[in-house]
Amino acid sequence: MRWKKVPKRLREQKDQKEMQEGKAVIEDTDMPLKILAQALASASRALDLYEVFDCIAFAAYIKKDFDKMHGPGWQCVDSVVGTNFSCFFNHFKGTFIYFALETLNFLIFKGISSNSTSS
Repeated sequence: MRWKKVPKRLREQKDQKEMQEGKAVIEDTDMPLKILAQALASASRALDLYEVFDCIAFAAYIKKDFDKMHGPGWQCVDSVVGTNFSCFFNHFKGTFIYFALETLNFLIFKGISSNSTSS
């Protein structure tokens, strides 16, 4: 039997899907695994600190956590009710994640102005 090498991108996708902090399910991301793990850990800590329906506190906690770790400009959107929402934004490459944790959905990214050349 001959073994095939799994392409790096597929290994990373598998690692990202399997990486869980609580019951996290990663829907989409372009973050490196180290920052991705920090996003899941930050959301998990927020769940420990705040009531599940306090979306403003969740988002503020995660935003401040990421601003402290990775510099200013981070944004966090979370949702308790409903599973569908739409948005359009510009972000720095490698700073986007959308995931579900327990009953919440999180969107975290480092924003840039539409005039900037990075995306």
